[in-house]
Amino acid sequence: MITKRIIPCLDVKDGRVVKGVSFVNLRDAGDPVELASLYDRAGADELIFLDISASHEGRKTMVDVVRSAAGTLRIPFTVGGGIGSVEDMREILRAGADKVSINTAAIHNPDLIEAGARRFGSQCIVVAMDARWDEEEEDWVVYSHGGRKRTDRRAVDWAMEAARRGAGEILLTSMDQDGQKSGFDLPLNRAVASEVCIPVIASGGAGTEEDFIEVFRETPVDAALAASIFHYREIAVENLKIRLKEKGVHVR
Repeated sequence: MITKRIIPCLDVKDGRVVKGVSFVNLRDAGDPVELASLYDRAGADELIFLDISASHEGRKTMVDVVRSAAGTLRIPFTVGGGIGSVEDMREILRAGADKVSINTAAIHNPDLIEAGARRFGSQCIVVAMDARWDEEEEDWVVYSHGGRKRTDRRAVDWAMEAARRGAGEILLTSMDQDGQKSGFDLPLNRAVASEVCIPVIASGGAGTEEDFIEVFRETPVDAALAASIFHYREIAVENLKIRLKEKGVHVR
């Protein structure tokens, strides 16, 4: 039986963790390394750091965060945000990250997925996608630049292409559900995870322990990610995993 993973996500801006609703209205949530250490001790399976500053100065700050985190964490962690080249990947991985996440750069240059997989191995390459339901298209459309720019890509098609090009994992965020705490986007996660042969991380919408139970029972995703409910102590990772086990979900 596949073990499901629980992954806290830390959006980092100017060296601090922040969280918003549907990608806006950011508020401070704490120090990234302190929060990361807390989740490590609490039993999180992995962590994801997303540098939402993504400027040159933001990158320098993020590398420092990665180095500090690598010195304290026992669990794997992924870093994304503003990574646009194999050299960028190398810098983050050398600083101590286990994986890198690419989003906008992969959309504009899909060959980057293949180049990263060849250089570092598919297990190091996570392709993140931000998707929103489009009523006219009757499909999920992928957005770039932190959810600010609509693309002509469809979520399922893009996930399949990313997998073919060597991605080791898909980080799938529902823009409609992000920060809403009303549950994961089950149709989106089911549609994407059913069509790719690599792990899919469900992101966007977690508000209760039951939301995690539901996404694992109702879709074939391999992991579920959340931010604010963990950061603000609304749900404790250790309690969530106990609850999942009680409901028959296989977790570490």
